[in-house]
Amino acid sequence: MKQTRWRKSTYSSNGGASCIEVGQATRLIAVRDTKQNGTGPVLRFTPAAWRRFADQVKRSLWSDLKLGGYRRL
Repeated sequence: MKQTRWRKSTYSSNGGASCIEVGQATRLIAVRDTKQNGTGPVLRFTPAAWRRFADQVKRSLWSDLKLGGYRRL
């Protein structure tokens, strides 16, 4: 994971204390908790699995908005 380029979520709050970072390495997408300072566990996705995951999250959020609510995670 040393070659991974990490970026912080744009939905970050508390100065970044309550967010995730997403990184791209060779042939995988990685997700980690910012509070772990790079020492905690990392979820790894293939690019196709990441797209499916992100699309499902977007659909879920859109569904919540259409129902008149928004749940902040």
